[in-house]
Amino acid sequence: MRQIVVTGGGTGIGRAIAGSFAAQGDQVVITGRRKDVLERTAAELGPGVTAVAFDATDPGQVEAALDALPAQVDVLVNNAGGNTDIGAPAPTGLAGLAAAWRANLDANVLSAVLVTAALRPRLAAGGAVVSVSSIAAHRGGSGSYGAAKAAVEVWNLTLAQDLGKDRITANVVAPGFVEATEFFGGAMTEQRRAALIAQTSTGRAGTPADIAGTVLFLASPAAGHLTGQTLHVNGGSLAGR
Repeated sequence: MRQIVVTGGGTGIGRAIAGSFAAQGDQVVITGRRKDVLERTAAELGPGVTAVAFDATDPGQVEAALDALPAQVDVLVNNAGGNTDIGAPAPTGLAGLAAAWRANLDANVLSAVLVTAALRPRLAAGGAVVSVSSIAAHRGGSGSYGAAKAAVEVWNLTLAQDLGKDRITANVVAPGFVEATEFFGGAMTEQRRAALIAQTSTGRAGTPADIAGTVLFLASPAAGHLTGQTLHVNGGSLAGR
C-alpha cells in the first residue's frame, strides 16, 4: 500500500487526484490551507484519505506539519497553486506590482519547492514526484502566473536529476482549460469558454479526471523510465514538443 501526499487536495484537480489514488487502495494525505474544506473532502473520499491543513508557502507551517505527514512518501503531488491575479485589483506602482508577482511565485513555485524539500528525506526509492503546471507557461498573456508555472517546469529538471539517483521520477503535468474547479473564481464567461473549447482538437473542456489519470500514470511503474518531462493535457490546444 503506497503513501501519497497531494497538496491543494481539497477541491478540483487535487481532489480528483486524491480520489483516484484512494480508489486503487493507496493511503492519501491531502493538504491545503482550509481545514474545513480538507476535512469535508477527506470524509467524502473515504477512510483511505486524511487531511492535514497548512500553508505550503510558509516554511514554519510546512515544518510544523511534518509530524502529521507519512514517515515514508511514495508519491508527492505538488498541486497547490493558482492564479492569484484572478479576482485581485490591478496593482498600482512598483510596490504593488512586486507584491502581485510575489503572490503568484509563492503560490505556485515556493509551495512546490518547500514541500518537496521538506519531504525529500522521506521519498521512497521507486517513487514519484508530480507537479502541476499550466498551458499558461507556454503562452503569453498570463503575466506572473505563466512565469511562475514556467519556473515550476524548469525547477523540475533539476529535481529530476537530484531524485534520479534514488530511482525517483519527477515530472510535470500542464493542463489546458479544465472545468469544475475553483481556478477562475466565477470569472469564466460563456464566450471565453466557447473560445477555449474551440482551440482544442477534441471539442471539449478538460476535466479534473483527465489530469488525475495522467498523474496516476506518471506515478505508476509503467512510467518508471519517464522523468524530467512536461506532459501537456489540453485536448490539442497546444502541442507538446
